[in-house]
Amino acid sequence: MEILPAIDLKDGKAVRLTKGLMESAKIYSDEPWQLAKTFEEMGSKWLHLVDLNGAFAGEPKNLEQIEKIRKNCSLKMELGGGIRDEETIRRYLDLGIDRLILGSIAVKDPGFVKEMAAKYPIAVGIDAIDGYVAVEGWAEVSSMKATDLAKAFAECGVEAIICTDVGRDGTLGGVNIPFTISIAESSGIDTIASGGVRDMGDIKGLLETGRVAGVIVGKAFYEGTLDLREAFRVVSGGS
Repeated sequence: MEILPAIDLKDGKAVRLTKGLMESAKIYSDEPWQLAKTFEEMGSKWLHLVDLNGAFAGEPKNLEQIEKIRKNCSLKMELGGGIRDEETIRRYLDLGIDRLILGSIAVKDPGFVKEMAAKYPIAVGIDAIDGYVAVEGWAEVSSMKATDLAKAFAECGVEAIICTDVGRDGTLGGVNIPFTISIAESSGIDTIASGGVRDMGDIKGLLETGRVAGVIVGKAFYEGTLDLREAFRVVSGGS
């Protein structure tokens, strides 16, 4: 199981939101690239990046910071937020991003996602509120069940599904393990848990299922409720 530390970008700064609300943004760094270096030094292999402004605008909005992060670390990077067309996917891949996350577009145009997954390294972001898919930066809730959306992408080349329980995101309330497992079982695709991770109990709980490919860690690191170095040791087989 991989741990993917998260950097969420808003107006060029690293922030965390609570339950996806932009007005709840708390700034943790004016220099996000330095955070990326810190994660690399701690033993991370991956970085989870989100362009929050882009998620609402439907187009890239933090390119300067994303470029700076890419130039200053050798981590594998996945990126989501406002990616709606092939041109944007190619632009980010040319920049050195390793995997792109398609979220809202996966609900509105699943055919496009399948087409892109056949050509490029693509992850699908499934964000849910009470089990139903949230779109447009979590500003809207669709009538589609998250598990049905996950099922739609089985065996089409998607590398991973990142599933977020929006109600827990940024709350430090504990990760929703049953929800994560339901997405993994519905899709048969490597599933990455997101939302609500609080401490080592969450990391160990996910690890013990043997069904979860990864977990995104955000506020738990920034607020100091999770020792990230210890977490990396545990998932790599240490005690």
